Amino acid sequence: MLEKALVGSRGYWRWLLVLGAVMVLGGIAYLRQFAFGLGVTGLSRDVTWGLYIAQFTFLVGVAASAVMVVLPYYLHDFKTFGKLTILGEFLAISAVTMCMLFIFVDMGQPTRVLNVMLYPTPHSLMFWDMVSLMGYLVLNTVISHVTLAAERNAVAPPRWIKPIIILSIPWAVSIHTVTAFLYSGLAARPFWMTAILAPRFLASAFSAGPALLILFCLVLRRITRFDAGREPIQRLAIIVTYAMLINVFFVLMELFTALYSNIPEDAEHFKFLYVGLAGNSTLVPWMWTSAALSVAALVLLVNPKTRHNETTLAAACVAVFVGLWIEKGLGLIIAGFEPSVLGKVTVYTPTLPEVLISLGIYAFGLALITLFFKIALSVRGQVAA
Repeated sequence: MLEKALVGSRGYWRWLLVLGAVMVLGGIAYLRQFAFGLGVTGLSRDVTWGLYIAQFTFLVGVAASAVMVVLPYYLHDFKTFGKLTILGEFLAISAVTMCMLFIFVDMGQPTRVLNVMLYPTPHSLMFWDMVSLMGYLVLNTVISHVTLAAERNAVAPPRWIKPIIILSIPWAVSIHTVTAFLYSGLAARPFWMTAILAPRFLASAFSAGPALLILFCLVLRRITRFDAGREPIQRLAIIVTYAMLINVFFVLMELFTALYSNIPEDAEHFKFLYVGLAGNSTLVPWMWTSAALSVAALVLLVNPKTRHNETTLAAACVAVFVGLWIEKGLGLIIAGFEPSVLGKVTVYTPTLPEVLISLGIYAFGLALITLFFKIALSVRGQVAA
């Protein structure tokens, strides 16, 4: 099936060429970081996680969101999502791959990454996060390959794949839950040490991931002959709507608890995000932009007329994705370090190498998605013919 990715139009190859150029820039920037260390980034003793880990945290949610089409289709025989399941699984594979790359570039000594497997530490959540991510990658790779091969050969998938599909459903929840535990288990970081962090992660995942899948479906309809259908898109839009409502509700509960109690250790992190602290207001415009996008998205999604209109639905999905990318990315990670345990506020600004490396990883992920979707759509076109 891989040969399907080697055939395409001029636009297809131009797109891959652009992504390849961005990957080359990212690779050059990473070689500089590898030679000089993390000193080329904006990280410091007080802010030890930044742009890389922010993208990792966000993309874990995108990967986990595949369960929102896999679960109804395989567990409840909801055939409406029949055309979307393979796309969701391929999106999960690409997102998990990007997650691992962001962890890799964040490591000060990437050559020692094998030590995690050679000398495992089961009491460490980092170890279990690695197990959950690699396991989820393997599960989705096996499932997508077997089901797509069966579809190409016009036969039913083998029976042994059904238990693996069922196993992938709770595994999808686990990858984001374990990621949340990485943060909420740090007692010295009160901004993260909350029991609602894992549910917040899952709610945001089930908003951003399906929103991105809707956007991909709308784009594919324009540039290819593939049409996921109006009903599956609208069903996904309902999932995005409810998940986004729950996510906003959870954030408001966090704000109320921190600000009403007025405990400095809790309130100062939110003040840093929304009004600034100690003269540092770097993230304030970003967070208010995220809030405005979330409100605008909910207005468009809750209203049936705008949700059924695919132009306004696309705008709402973009608002959901970008708003959560800001709030769950740099907003969540940087605020955990600001102020520090000693009450100090340290300015963190991503440097050019960080940005280029991140863009290179995103370009690699988009290239994977392009190739995977090309294979899936080519196989389906062949079957239909």
